[in-house]
Amino acid sequence: MSISYPRQSARTRRFTLGVPRAFQIAPDGSRVAFLRTRSGDDPVTCLWTLDPQSGEETLVADPAALDLPGEANLPPEERARRERAREQAGGIVGYATDRELAVAAFTLAGKLFVADLRTGAVRGLPAAEPVFDPRPDPAGRRVAYVSGRALRVIELDGTEDRALAQPESDQISYGLAEFIAAEEMRRFRGFWWSPDGSALLVARVDETPVQRWHIADPANPDRPATEVAYPAAGTPNAIVSLALVTLEGRRTGVAWDRGQYPYVVTALWDARGPAIVVQPRDQRSQRVLAVDALSGETTLLHTEHDPRWSEIVPGVPARTSGGELVWITEDHATETRRITVGGKPVTPPGLQIRAVLGVDGDEILFTASEDPTEIHVWEYRPDTLTRVTEGRGVFSAVRAGGITVVAGSRLDADDASAEVRGPRGVHPVASHAQTPVLTPRVELLAAGERELRTAVVLPTGWEPSQGRLPVLLDPYGGPHAQRVLAARRAYLEAQWLADQGFAVVITDGRGTPGRGPGFERAVQGDFATPVLDDQIAGMMEAARRHPGALDLDRVGIRGWSFGGWLAALAVLARPDVFHAGIAGAPVTDWRLYDTHYTERYLGHPDEEPEAYAAQSLIDRAADLARPLMLIHGLADDNVVVAHTLRLSAALLAAGRPHTVLPLSGVTHMTPQEEVAENLLLVQVDFLKRNLG
Repeated sequence: MSISYPRQSARTRRFTLGVPRAFQIAPDGSRVAFLRTRSGDDPVTCLWTLDPQSGEETLVADPAALDLPGEANLPPEERARRERAREQAGGIVGYATDRELAVAAFTLAGKLFVADLRTGAVRGLPAAEPVFDPRPDPAGRRVAYVSGRALRVIELDGTEDRALAQPESDQISYGLAEFIAAEEMRRFRGFWWSPDGSALLVARVDETPVQRWHIADPANPDRPATEVAYPAAGTPNAIVSLALVTLEGRRTGVAWDRGQYPYVVTALWDARGPAIVVQPRDQRSQRVLAVDALSGETTLLHTEHDPRWSEIVPGVPARTSGGELVWITEDHATETRRITVGGKPVTPPGLQIRAVLGVDGDEILFTASEDPTEIHVWEYRPDTLTRVTEGRGVFSAVRAGGITVVAGSRLDADDASAEVRGPRGVHPVASHAQTPVLTPRVELLAAGERELRTAVVLPTGWEPSQGRLPVLLDPYGGPHAQRVLAARRAYLEAQWLADQGFAVVITDGRGTPGRGPGFERAVQGDFATPVLDDQIAGMMEAARRHPGALDLDRVGIRGWSFGGWLAALAVLARPDVFHAGIAGAPVTDWRLYDTHYTERYLGHPDEEPEAYAAQSLIDRAADLARPLMLIHGLADDNVVVAHTLRLSAALLAAGRPHTVLPLSGVTHMTPQEEVAENLLLVQVDFLKRNLG
């Protein structure tokens, strides 16, 4: 029996199920741990190991074998973490290990489990429930975790479960990452073990100053609304401090100017002691501070300053075996993001750093781009720079003990792949992902004088004799995300949309990553003008390259989140170009979006009111002259449904017809199978009706 692409995509969570991920390697190279579901439509993630010598895989922990109630009893902290991480699967979606990769800790249904990765034995520990973010100490003797907003620790034999830091009120937590850290800084943790396992560096989060929003479920009026501490632009953030906490519960505060530097970006604790990175509210600098493990006093190691904003890059800070700081700098003279060691750039101009993957001795493993559509793994050794991956694709890696695991997607292959490279050769890690029922045929081009990376996808088998096609722009278009990448699987949905009778065009314009600091910072103070201009430029170049294909008198645009804002902006601001728009979960008033993201680009709303007004869709409501569909999940706690409701009210007040599609029980993601499938069909129907 054949299956449609929308059904297959929904059932496979956009073909992510069955793909191996979250690799960790033992420092002696004896084993690799990873996560993977059993099949391409099984949403339950299992924990596996692989022998790098033989390539043999072992199933260590299968949630189905543990006879637990599944996802129904997730603690609220875990639901929030999955939403922030855009985690679509269930089961064991995260794990942490000791230094030797001998013990792994994870949660299921709010309970704590540990697995012996050498023998495969799995057992539960009688920890206080619900358990969140369990992490073994480096020596593998005990596990720290959060429960009831308290940081707790339990011995590996299940004894001496105790609280190390108890919250003073229900507005305070120990060991958790606040909303801003998880959503915008990609810091999902709130505590870090010392190397000897005798103490922890712990975040204390006080949400007392943060305004409260209430997210209701109108489809179930008997359920109380969920209260969310949401720091919208211009409003107070949570107060974050750090403390050094011993196993006996002795607490020493970490001292820095928290008034000037309120954001805790990240932390580490290696053999040279703890270090933290802090940031001011205007985000124009970052400070790396060494922390005295006894007194809590801090010493400045490095300051990075940028007149617009200092970008947070994954994997730094790190330190070499000689103690030199590994950091990232924005080289504006060469328009390049570069790695520095001890303050000296060690990567060349033109090679755009994406992330530092690891530092071992004086060797640095990292990802970087020469072409923004490709992300490759590189290694730096003093005076030597080598690219590890080949072919057109998007890759990442981990390395330890002489073993490297490389994972990625290629332009010439449907599936994401992973392989273990070691002294005994290369062993593929099996992927159980389903093979898509269609094969994308994508053309990547550089559009205009800015060489905007643009993807063009035409219907399968289309010929010019069949007539011009209505155009569908399908961008994200904003900071921190790319759509135009050399990975075939990134264009599956675009190909299906094209096969419904559209020429699909996707452009990464100014503000998107991989092109250097100036390209990213071109949107400061103004999203609307450069972002929209670049979408039009990409489309015009696609039309020039395909003179018989694109009908510029029938142009639609759709997007989600920032892309939703962009789609609505397009039909409001440029009805001469765009003839229909679909805006999913759009930010319609940037004053309603969070502090860290919004203020980075638009400044504080009290100081830059004109910038906020210029980006507002609500202020443009009377300009609507084209069909517009607004889609929003009613349970969205990132871009709350008030964005869509306020725009809809403004459109109605201005007498502008429009369509609103509310999604009951849906958050900022749409992992529900029925919702994801039918949402595609509804959008295509809207576009066909309004583009002809």
